[in-house]
Amino acid sequence: MIRLANVTRVYSTGGAAVHALAGVSLEIGRGEFVSVMGQSGCGKSTLMNIIGLLDRPTTGEYFVAGKSAAGLSEDARARLRGRAFGFVFQSYNLLPRMTALEQVELPLIYQGVPNRKQRAAEALLRVGLRDRIMHQPTELSGGEQQRVAIARSLVVDPLLLLADEPTGALDSETGAELMKLFTELVEERGLTVVQVTHEPQVAAYAHRIVRMLDGRIIEDAAVDRGGKDPKGSNGDSK
Repeated sequence: MIRLANVTRVYSTGGAAVHALAGVSLEIGRGEFVSVMGQSGCGKSTLMNIIGLLDRPTTGEYFVAGKSAAGLSEDARARLRGRAFGFVFQSYNLLPRMTALEQVELPLIYQGVPNRKQRAAEALLRVGLRDRIMHQPTELSGGEQQRVAIARSLVVDPLLLLADEPTGALDSETGAELMKLFTELVEERGLTVVQVTHEPQVAAYAHRIVRMLDGRIIEDAAVDRGGKDPKGSNGDSK
């Protein structure tokens, strides 16, 4: 579904060239769940920004659903980003005085979509928040706030969900629940998920783990659970 071919990203800092990405090639198919790992400064965030059309490569090519993103205007990139990508962040980015329902409606308002409240309610139901739709962020737990953020990203029916340290502000139990939700979205709805994480147990929920170092991919390997879920117990990860 997405393909990067020998992508570089060079920034100029104080007259010096910083190579954030140094010839990255990567393919991710529809319905895959991929974790990206690596130490700070390895290029993970830059890679995510390019995949999400928030940044452009310095050299190389990036394709979304078989089409090159190189020639797209800023307006066209913004439209594609709004339709094709959902974004989930560690900090949730919820507005303090809006209910969960209103938070999830926002992307639909920007796109002029009809039946917004119904679609927003359905998205909240999908992430298990049937009884919390009229609550504001201060009335929700951290895990519930993250689920609102996920519902907001899903309400536009994206092709790809990009998650940047989605469990970073959550306790281990709530983080595991979130990963099981991602797994269900991938397996039952065919959503493609790419997440950045520092946590090996969180990364292990994915189909593949991509490891980065100094702007390069140094490993891209399938996850072998050996009949166990990521928490180490026998049986299905769901």
